[in-house]
Amino acid sequence: MIREKIIPRPHWQEQVENLGFNFHTLNGIPYWDESACYKFSAEQIEVLEKTTEELNSLCIKAVEHCIENNLFHLFRIPEKFIYLLKKSWEDDHPSIYGRFDLSWNGNLNEPPKMLEFNADTPTSLFEASMVQWQWQQELHPKADQFNSIHEKLIDSWRWMKENISEETLYFSCLDEFPEDYVTVSYLQDCANEAGLDTEYIGVTDIGWNGSCFTDTFENKIHNMFKLYPWEWIVNEDFGIHLHESDTLWIEPMWKMLLSNKAILAVLWELFPNHPNLLECYFDEPHSLKSYAIKPLLSREGANIRIVEDGKMLEETKGDYGGEGFIFQQLCKLPDYEGNHPVIGSWVIGGESAGIGIREASSLVTNNTSRFLPHYFE
Repeated sequence: MIREKIIPRPHWQEQVENLGFNFHTLNGIPYWDESACYKFSAEQIEVLEKTTEELNSLCIKAVEHCIENNLFHLFRIPEKFIYLLKKSWEDDHPSIYGRFDLSWNGNLNEPPKMLEFNADTPTSLFEASMVQWQWQQELHPKADQFNSIHEKLIDSWRWMKENISEETLYFSCLDEFPEDYVTVSYLQDCANEAGLDTEYIGVTDIGWNGSCFTDTFENKIHNMFKLYPWEWIVNEDFGIHLHESDTLWIEPMWKMLLSNKAILAVLWELFPNHPNLLECYFDEPHSLKSYAIKPLLSREGANIRIVEDGKMLEETKGDYGGEGFIFQQLCKLPDYEGNHPVIGSWVIGGESAGIGIREASSLVTNNTSRFLPHYFE
């Protein structure tokens, strides 16, 4: 895994905008950053692929364990929604995608480590699928890229078309967040290509007519993909209507278990010393001297504390923490002259589908961290 400094393409802004990528620069600083890229070997890519599918398998087993043993209190899930969560699992409500965040420097003698699983509302999908593919095809056409995201999304939506009702599939997010809107628009385009009938509706435009969720024309919403966190929904007035609705939700409610960092402690308890897992505990660090303190529901790197040898090394601000914490063995991101990459490894339809790399100047990746392309030979 080599970080290569390169010269950005002339007029790269226009090229990515032609793809529909309109948030490539944030506050005058490139979010899409092609002043450098990462080069992998085929052997390294094979490790990432196998690791991702192994971690996905472990996570599914952990969900089953939590449901069978009623461990919902560990996740602070409101009691009145436990029945619906269990039903979504028992009825096998389908999932489309998720993103594992991994720490690895490419050393084949040291396995990648799972930092967390963005299982409910992962973004950076469009960048990983379309934008870096355009870059690779232009600059490294004879090389390859770990990226079958687009094809696997279409295959998954085709499967979905055969396994859900034939009614319209709605797509929804908060319109004011460009990253969310681009992600949802891309997923909707893939669903259209797979032959589904789709519509877009903003989260705030979803209605309730007393018996079902509706669109702005009072049409019933039978199927809904939402890029909006389950932990928000169940704590809003909107959420109480879930008990009276038969809408099929994608991602399903059982993903609440995987998108919650409590799953990291559960995984360690179930699979201690697994090579891809980090030691992790609830409420206290136990014997750990160096660790990351993470709120169960924090997003975009908020309220993370990094402790090394008992001393605070780094801390981020935010509004999370009231829900409780986990203590995870410290695994510092690799350091490339002050640049710290995290590998976002995508699972789509239960299969490993490719990676995207986010890079920060700190040890905590947040919503302003840069996205860098990659290739392998």
